[in-house]
Amino acid sequence: MHTHPTQYWHATDDGHIQCDVCPRACKLKEGQQGLCFVRACQDQQIVLTTYGRSSGFCIDPIEKKPLNHFYPGTPVLSFGTAGCNLNCKFCQNWDISKSREMDTLASYASPEHIAQVAKRHHCHSVAFTYNDPAVFMEYAIDTAIACHAQGLKSVAVTAGYFCPQPRADFFQSMDAANVDLKAFTEKFYWKHTGAHLTPVLDTLEYIRHNTTTWLEITTLLIPQENDSNAEIEAMCQWIVTHLGADTPVHFSAFHPDWKMQNKSPTPPDTLTRARNIAIANGIHYAYTGNVHDPIGDTTFCHQCGQALIQRDWYQLLLWNIENGQCRHCHSPVAGRFAHTPGHWGAKRQPVSMR
Repeated sequence: MHTHPTQYWHATDDGHIQCDVCPRACKLKEGQQGLCFVRACQDQQIVLTTYGRSSGFCIDPIEKKPLNHFYPGTPVLSFGTAGCNLNCKFCQNWDISKSREMDTLASYASPEHIAQVAKRHHCHSVAFTYNDPAVFMEYAIDTAIACHAQGLKSVAVTAGYFCPQPRADFFQSMDAANVDLKAFTEKFYWKHTGAHLTPVLDTLEYIRHNTTTWLEITTLLIPQENDSNAEIEAMCQWIVTHLGADTPVHFSAFHPDWKMQNKSPTPPDTLTRARNIAIANGIHYAYTGNVHDPIGDTTFCHQCGQALIQRDWYQLLLWNIENGQCRHCHSPVAGRFAHTPGHWGAKRQPVSMR
């Protein structure tokens, strides 16, 4: 077991050690693990038990994170560890996030080695994904620093369930983030994730207003749970008011998994309906995900309506952005763009760290 000291914890008056990374505030006795399973009490401190251990490495298109406005078309080296600080009944990566088998993790990979391998494979960035980097934040931050030293970007795919100080330290090292906004009601969060909505909204506002991290949002729409017109409209109005109309929003299709096998997959029409609601409420960039929908994949200029980046799944077919502006009407396009798009396409390439 690769243990690593951590910073965010304190001793309580009743003899426990409390983890202060996320609002769960797990109070542990010697030898106990938090709900995330990977942060544990050892020698009267909280240690990270998965530092340097990953569930495997793979090069993906950046659009798969999903990030549509962060150097489109470029390859990203993706990895995660085990564990998660949410308990989503509908988890699509439950075999990783809910794993309690350290043996399922790959061999040790240092932050410096990860950065070197990403550079060698001509990746533009490294993504902390598959499970939530909140629970392995020390490993993620050290890897982001090593990546920056190699001229690479760092990407976090997270549910955003942080306490304020660790949140600040974490996102200081992240160049981009896609935050899963699971729903827009406290009832859904508590019933289906065992967490609360407000800390996630706080994280979204913090990223948008207190960091230089590029932000996109994903909501997995589950039939009869979080897909009503009223909830989608309320969420989009909140995003426009609190984060700005330029924040891209991805509506993703649910498939039955983990502890929610009794639900039907999300109909494609539901995603299109959500995208239309978002646009009608002022969201400039709204997308559909987990379905084949070339219209829902395409980036349109919010001023003149011309297609800026046409996509088919993860393949870029058209590029009408020049100097960060629409080539037709010269309106600014929100995001981080190079002069030309990447050409990675839809490939998924497993990578050995040896």
